[in-house]
Amino acid sequence: MMPTYDESLELFHEWTRTESLRRHAYAVEAGMRAYARFFGEDESLWRITGLLHDMDYERHPTAEEHPFVGVSVLRERGYPEVMLQAIMGHAEYTGTPRETRLAQALFAVDELAGFITACAYVRPTGLEGLAPKSVRKKLKDKAFAAAVSRDDIRSGAEALGVDFDEHVARVIEGMQADAERLGFGT
Repeated sequence: MMPTYDESLELFHEWTRTESLRRHAYAVEAGMRAYARFFGEDESLWRITGLLHDMDYERHPTAEEHPFVGVSVLRERGYPEVMLQAIMGHAEYTGTPRETRLAQALFAVDELAGFITACAYVRPTGLEGLAPKSVRKKLKDKAFAAAVSRDDIRSGAEALGVDFDEHVARVIEGMQADAERLGFGT
């Protein structure tokens, strides 16, 4: 039986101490929850996948170790293979194909959630009122959040088979529902 959300959150907190990485995982979790609802999928599985996708990154940030170490730990703890394959697939360099909707969604949400967070930080209203048009405009500014892969953001939405603006809006809405946890108090 798959560990519960509360057990997963405890494991995540054990492995991830920095607030910025925690907030990133919460943002990805929020986007994944929104997509689980949209596609009519298992919300718990999708949330936990988003939460744990970078679980090992703080301790093992290299391409040689992340996400391999985390996936090994998760496998030992009984997490389902579909989740482990999605987590492996979120890192392009692992060569793991994204064959499931879960894997495609995780890849599509990961970079975008980070970019939306950066957009919200420079706005006086944070996530409130943030629109896809504003995100698209910031994407064109290569100096803004320069470490975020614009190619991954676009190809993720394409592989998931969703309209880009709808994709951005869905992830924003998911994050808005969890704004306080993400550091954008209401």
